[in-house]
Amino acid sequence: MTTTTGTVSPAFRLTDSTLRDGSHAIAHQFTNEQVLDIVKGLDRAGVPVIEVSHGDGVGGSSFNYGFSAVDERELISSAASVLTRAKLAILLVPGIGVTDDLRDCHERGASVARIATHCTEADISEQHIRLAKQLGMEAVGFLMMSHMLEPDQLLEQARLMESYGADCVYVVDSAGALTTNGAKQRVGKLAESLSCQVGHHAHNNLSLAVANSLAALEAGAAQIDGCSAGLGAGAGNCPTEVLVATCDKLGLSTGVDPLTMMSVAEDLVEAAT
Repeated sequence: MTTTTGTVSPAFRLTDSTLRDGSHAIAHQFTNEQVLDIVKGLDRAGVPVIEVSHGDGVGGSSFNYGFSAVDERELISSAASVLTRAKLAILLVPGIGVTDDLRDCHERGASVARIATHCTEADISEQHIRLAKQLGMEAVGFLMMSHMLEPDQLLEQARLMESYGADCVYVVDSAGALTTNGAKQRVGKLAESLSCQVGHHAHNNLSLAVANSLAALEAGAAQIDGCSAGLGAGAGNCPTEVLVATCDKLGLSTGVDPLTMMSVAEDLVEAAT
């Protein structure tokens, strides 16, 4: 798509979740210095949204989910202090994080709230999605373990999140269990039925994360997630640098520089793990 200024608009909006989902791979031990370096690198590469939180979301640092090396609030504040272009996102799972956590993250500079529930429990997201909108944040609904519901059932849950005010609802393949057709069917069902945007978050347990992300784009996804160097829970996430390079070869604009992304993955993220 070409704008009136002659520049190419991205085919989708990319969110890099290295400093949230990727923290699972290192037991939530990112240091403040590592977060600063990675955020600067991702921002320099042109990544439009960067997510920073405990792997299990805001409030996750605990005996149950594993203690962070550094208070995530400090990491969120640090990330916000060095961003020049990207938006700062946080993830919150109702019951792990609470509304006061959402307010605090907003005050620290987060402008995108990703509210995550099990794919059968969208109704517990209402309070947090509505609050995010009241705070002036972008609200994203995150339907985790989406492989467990058929497309029509998943749509019912997505409609709840949309009714609460979500600007986008994600098909989240938390277990990396979806095949390419499975991802395409679920994203396609939501994209053809919802008025809000649809996103896809892929894991790599079947080595299909990049393929599933591309299939999601074909089915109408407007937002896609990745993690630099493929960091993430389970077998890892869709590697951001590979997705960006693949899109570049396919002629799909991401607004992200592939070579800079590769440097971030190799020189910063891999060094931190």
